[in-house]
Amino acid sequence: MELPEVEVVRRDLEKDVVGKRIKDAEVRPQKNAMRIIRRHGRRKEFSDLLAGHKVTKVERRGKYLLVSLDDGHVLVVHFGMSGQFLRGTKRQPLPPHTHVVIDFTQGGDLRYVDPRTFGELFVTTADEVGNVPELQHLAIDPLEDTFSWQAFSVALARHATRLKPLLMDQTFVSGLGNIYSDEVLFAAGLRWDRMSDSLSSQEVRRLYRAMREVVQDAIRFRGTTLDDEAYVDLFGKPGEFQAELKVYGRGGQPCRRCRTPIDAVKVGGRTSYFCPQCQS
Repeated sequence: MELPEVEVVRRDLEKDVVGKRIKDAEVRPQKNAMRIIRRHGRRKEFSDLLAGHKVTKVERRGKYLLVSLDDGHVLVVHFGMSGQFLRGTKRQPLPPHTHVVIDFTQGGDLRYVDPRTFGELFVTTADEVGNVPELQHLAIDPLEDTFSWQAFSVALARHATRLKPLLMDQTFVSGLGNIYSDEVLFAAGLRWDRMSDSLSSQEVRRLYRAMREVVQDAIRFRGTTLDDEAYVDLFGKPGEFQAELKVYGRGGQPCRRCRTPIDAVKVGGRTSYFCPQCQS
C-alpha cells in the first residue's frame, strides 16, 4: 500500500470503528502469525492490551495507522506489501492468511489479512509513539496543510539525486511508492532521472502541485488495485484509480496525452514508467 490506500482505510476505520469497544483480539495459531506481532513476546500479551478498550480515533503517519484506545494505548499498523484490514461478521468465513481477528462488543469484527506477512501490528503507549524508530524519520506529508512549495523547494535543493528514488525515500516524502512516484512525475512533466537540485522554480511548483493533486485524486477514487488485488478497502472492494493511471504499468502503450509509447526502465530493481515526449 501507498499513502492513498492507507488514507482510504484510515477514513473507513474512522467512520466504522471509532467508538466501538474491543471484546477480544485473537492472534490466530497459524504459521507466521507471530511475525505480524513480532514486537510482542506472546499472543496473550498483544490481546490483553486491546481487550476491553474503546477505539477513540484513527490517525495516519506516512504509511502507518495509529489506532488510539481509551486507556492511552495505541495500536500501530503497517500493512507491508500485502496486508489488509477487512470488516466481517461471525457468519462470514475468515479469508485465507487471516492472522489477527479483533471482535467488537457491538458485533462484527476486524480481520488483519496478510499473505506475505511483511506487515506488522503492535501496541504501545501514546507517549512512546514518538520513540518508535520507524515513525521518527517520516518527512513531509503530501496531505498536510503545512507542506508548502517553498519548503519543498529548499528540501529538493539540499539533495543532489534523481527524482524518482528521492520521491520514494520515506525520510524525504511520506507515503509515495513505485506507482504514485511515476504518476506524480508524469503530471509534473519531469523525467525520473532529473536531478533534484536542477529544477527551476516553475518545475518545483509543478512537482509540488502534481504531488498533492495525484494523491488527492487517488484517494477520491479510493486507491489503486492492481491485478494481484493486494489492496482492497475495509469492505473488500477494489479501488478505481487503476483506470486513471497515466503511465504506471502502461509500458509500450500510447501516452494518453501525446500518443508516444510509454517507456519502461529499471530503477533500483523496480520498473519505472514515463513518457519520453511529455517528461523532460
